[in-house]
Amino acid sequence: MPAQALNLQQKLRLINDVWSPRVIAEMNDYQFKLVKVDGEFVWHDHPDTDETFIVLEGSLRIDFRDSHVMVNAGEMYVVAAGVEHRPSAAAEVSLLLIEPRGVVNTGASGGELTAEGDQWI
Repeated sequence: MPAQALNLQQKLRLINDVWSPRVIAEMNDYQFKLVKVDGEFVWHDHPDTDETFIVLEGSLRIDFRDSHVMVNAGEMYVVAAGVEHRPSAAAEVSLLLIEPRGVVNTGASGGELTAEGDQWI
């Protein structure tokens, strides 16, 4: 099979649901996930791992209990392991997430926004 680059925009067009990450690649034990987000997510943390947010389109707000950060298209932010956070978007945002295989998107918080893991596109 010939080598072929992965087209992020093409993969994003296959995603119709928000807050439902889709795996597009793996490197060692890390997964690269595309996700569309809109509105507020749940407060949660990942006690054992950092989580990288790379904004491809739009503007993402990540709230912390004592502050927040805005991450715009072309920017990234790493949430440190164990830090409680809540992503939100006033309008649809397209993200690339980088995190270890098996990470649950809502951490231990659970709820209706918990996505099924390891969904590939």
